Amino acid sequence: MSPAAVDVLAIGNALVDVIAAASDERVAELGCDKGAMTLIDAARAQSLYAAMGPGREISGGAAANSCVGLAALGLRARFIGRVADDQLGEVFAHDIRAAGVAYDTAPGGPQPPTGRCLILVTPDGQRTMNTFLGASHALAEADIREADVAAAGILYLEGYQWDPPAPRAAMRKAIGWARRAQRKVAFALSDVWCVEGHRAEFRAMLAEGAIDLLFANEREAMALFQTGGIDATVAAAEGAAPVVVITRSEHGAVVLAGPTRHAIPPAPAARVIDTTGAGDLFAAGFLAGVAQGRPFDDCARLGAVCAAEIISHWGARPEADLNALARAAGL
Repeated sequence: MSPAAVDVLAIGNALVDVIAAASDERVAELGCDKGAMTLIDAARAQSLYAAMGPGREISGGAAANSCVGLAALGLRARFIGRVADDQLGEVFAHDIRAAGVAYDTAPGGPQPPTGRCLILVTPDGQRTMNTFLGASHALAEADIREADVAAAGILYLEGYQWDPPAPRAAMRKAIGWARRAQRKVAFALSDVWCVEGHRAEFRAMLAEGAIDLLFANEREAMALFQTGGIDATVAAAEGAAPVVVITRSEHGAVVLAGPTRHAIPPAPAARVIDTTGAGDLFAAGFLAGVAQGRPFDDCARLGAVCAAEIISHWGARPEADLNALARAAGL
């Protein structure tokens, strides 16, 4: 197996986040499910955007956020995701390249427009996401090159992109290429609705050994294994993949690696402003640690440091020096 030219190649939604503060009451008035990610159509996106308060536009997308975190840690990251030939598409492409991530997916036409995620953040820092996927649904097998997959040490896929047929087929092909090149495959469940819609496929991929590293938060893991409570969920997850990472917000994370179990506390955060991207940056830190050959408990601690940074400000792209934070934490 040849050395990897890129540490992580990620495939996911290319989105621009529009983030606004909102009270719990306002979230309910707008008909949103607090703390969840809901897919919306163009009409709902337009009406919700009009009803939101003043917002901040920040490039996003789960796997794209992870790539930016990886680049901030000094890792070599490449992202594949489709935008449209429009203003938001230009914003997304500029931002991810400026962050040091390789990105050369060709944009589509002006329709469908670039996807966007309308995010309402309540005073407790919880984010409620309403996502119009737009052009990201148009990602196709032709957008992914076998040579790029084979050149990456880790292929990282987000569950959000598993729903539309074309991106799902593209990611299945990428998994096959990664296996052929003896590269690792990491998969993030992304949200409970992704699990509910594709539980059988996800379980089958795990059983087939197609996934080396599974990321899930506590609710997603319970949905996947149809369990109740963290103890039963951890027991069910053991051995599902060579490495299973279950994040638990303020309760830290659990890492299952073969017979070894690590319980990792959260890294201290000076304040909690916006939890958007906490899981994405945890994944960035963890994947960086894996790429660097660190022990899995240190990978999780690095992930926790990155997650603590991201929740301390608006948006899902790091603002502080992640390497400096890692060194301060003894990593």
